Amino acid sequence: MVDFLVYPIVVAALGFAGWALVAAVINRNPRELFVIGAAVVELLLLIQAVVAIIIMIMGNGPDETALFISYLVFVLLLMPIGLFWALAEKSRWGTAVLVFVALVVAALMVRLQDIWDGMPVG
Repeated sequence: MVDFLVYPIVVAALGFAGWALVAAVINRNPRELFVIGAAVVELLLLIQAVVAIIIMIMGNGPDETALFISYLVFVLLLMPIGLFWALAEKSRWGTAVLVFVALVVAALMVRLQDIWDGMPVG
């Protein structure tokens, strides 16, 4: 994993979570701009995944490769699934789902970095 990609993803995910939280508090349901925001976060995640896979192919991957790949696949699927759920729920709770998903994405990116750096599990 590349540190200079992890930090922008965490910042983007937290910014998206804050934006969605404000919208949930003022009782706004998810709209088109939330799709764009989620797409930005997902694009950053895809770039990080491609870079991580290339680095792993070159032989410089984490010690816990299976754990890393499972986290990576989960974090890549989380935003699209959460966005689908949020758009299906036409209320403020759909926006609240986006808050939760974005916070989990930020936390998982930190965990992925820990796994990559060889931090102990648990």
